[in-house]
Amino acid sequence: MSSTLDLALLYLLAAVAGVVACRMLRLPAMLGYLIVGIVIGPNALALARDSAGIQYLAEFGVVFLMFLIGLEFNLPKLKSMRHLVFGLGLGQVLTTIGGAVIGNLMLTGIFMIIGRTWELTWQGAVGLGAALAMSSTAIVAKLMAERLELESEHGRRVMGVLLFQDLAVVPLLVLIPALAEQTGSALWIGLGFAVLKAAALLTLLLVGGQKVMRWWLTLMARRKSEELFILNVLLVTLGLAWMTDKAGLSLALGAFVAGMLIAETEYKHQVETDVRPFHDVLLGLFFITIGMKLDWRAVVNEWWLVLLLSCLPTLAKAVTVTMLALISRAPPGISIRTGLYLAQAGEFGFVLLSLGAEHQLIGAQWMSPVLASMVLSMVLTPFIIHYSDRIAMRLSSSDWLMQSVQLTTIAKRAIRNEEHIIICGYGRSGQSLARILEQEHFAYIALDLDPDRVRQAAAAGQSVVFGDAARAQSLIAAGLSRATAVVVSYHDTASALKVLHHVHAHAPKVPVLVRTIDDTDLERLRSAGATEVVPEALEGALMLASHVLALVGVPMRRVIRITRDARDARYGLLRGHFHGNDDTSAEDQAQVRLRSVILPPHVHCLGHPLGDLALHAMGVSVVSIRRSDGHVIQGNDQLVLGSGDVLVLAGRPEALTVAERKLLET
Repeated sequence: MSSTLDLALLYLLAAVAGVVACRMLRLPAMLGYLIVGIVIGPNALALARDSAGIQYLAEFGVVFLMFLIGLEFNLPKLKSMRHLVFGLGLGQVLTTIGGAVIGNLMLTGIFMIIGRTWELTWQGAVGLGAALAMSSTAIVAKLMAERLELESEHGRRVMGVLLFQDLAVVPLLVLIPALAEQTGSALWIGLGFAVLKAAALLTLLLVGGQKVMRWWLTLMARRKSEELFILNVLLVTLGLAWMTDKAGLSLALGAFVAGMLIAETEYKHQVETDVRPFHDVLLGLFFITIGMKLDWRAVVNEWWLVLLLSCLPTLAKAVTVTMLALISRAPPGISIRTGLYLAQAGEFGFVLLSLGAEHQLIGAQWMSPVLASMVLSMVLTPFIIHYSDRIAMRLSSSDWLMQSVQLTTIAKRAIRNEEHIIICGYGRSGQSLARILEQEHFAYIALDLDPDRVRQAAAAGQSVVFGDAARAQSLIAAGLSRATAVVVSYHDTASALKVLHHVHAHAPKVPVLVRTIDDTDLERLRSAGATEVVPEALEGALMLASHVLALVGVPMRRVIRITRDARDARYGLLRGHFHGNDDTSAEDQAQVRLRSVILPPHVHCLGHPLGDLALHAMGVSVVSIRRSDGHVIQGNDQLVLGSGDVLVLAGRPEALTVAERKLLET
């Protein structure tokens, strides 16, 4: 390329194309960056070279990645999951690295016997094992969230291991450069010195750093300048990264500490929002540069090695995690699922692999096959997770038995219930509903996926069992055919749609009530069969209006009647709201909104009934009309429009534009 600007534009164009393609295929954006890096790199189309400037920018992507990991570091959560994090997680990472070293020694001996040299030292095996030990937090967490498995038994174990892997990157970033600098006894002396430096620097920063960080960010926030606040966040992040780099450690370690310090302040969420765009763009550049290192010709020539490196580490990690989970007394089915979910390579694996190659621990001949195998394992992850239940049930006869026992437990609790209510989700809303039902002597059974919550609530004598409400078997076991109603008490539209599908298929006459945050998915849920949808935002607005009316002296009977009428109208008066210039997100643009249209003299619709305009056919409803004399009335098809009338319309942006154009035709 002829200039830096040309190169930057090429990278951006390639990144956009790759991310769009992966989103269309429902693959992680990271794979798109890797693929376009391969395509435009020197080993394919040779449109771009792996320049020092781009590498420098990509390194900042890793810095911001570690900063966000530190920002999400949650000490109370770590303490609550310490047995999973430091038991299962530590065991998985150490076993994987140890397995790589042992395998390397075996291959070295075999090659010596046949008179050849194995070109990977034990230090390189440690670096390669560290890279392969990582799993993809982004892919696995997203898939588990979609499958509602984050709070399941295997979900908690998976998240515990992923959390430890994120933390393990910090010492590994110190370890790999130390392995490359010395050999023999000098290696252990250098490694010990690096650990002491890291410990001293971290102690210095963490002991008094939190107070200083809170004071400094508060000082900047009081200036009420968003630009100044962002600049100071960048200054703190890069400043601490520079400090650790000068101490002979890594840039990423300082960024991680900066994130940890800010995570303990009240500015955590604001900082995360401000830094995310820098992180996403720069990390994308990093993955493009990683893709540029892959030589497709080496992959084609050594396809057997790519398949071997894809299958063996994936299988080894799955077996290792499964065995460790079994040792920690997890049931076989849970252990197998945990192993399958963590079998793939991860984002930090690319970081550690690149660091090992940079310090010449891992030879150039390994880069392309290992990179290709890591990408392949990540591509296969959605399919492995999708079939994990079948694999677990096939490999473990006790898993089928445990699922049967679980359904039997639900059925046993629900068998005596007739005309009861099934509560899907036993969070705060579900528990509040259950208390009211108990007071009114209505039978209910609640399904929840949080084992701790279920255990505590069941011990207190409440009718709650462990079960996934989005599964037809759980609903049927809970007595769906005998139920009076089903209530979805959590906000998750995807899960609610599954519940509606199962109820409609097995008990179409049972009404279903769904709780949502707002009215975004109202029509979608109703069309799927929801008897009623209760948006929290609209109910909150209704209650707020009730209190305001009572405070300003409106008689309580009238307040109650207004509230009842609004509910009887199925939130017709409250759906949608007036949007401003700051409502620019895709979600805001997709919501139902309100728009006021003033009818000037000489427009064609004056003197005609409202029904003649056929606004309903356009997807627009008339919420109210303010007449020219100031009276506000409800619209109806027989109402004749007059000059100066103000129509309040409700609908989506495109429909409102068409309706407004029709109203203002002359």
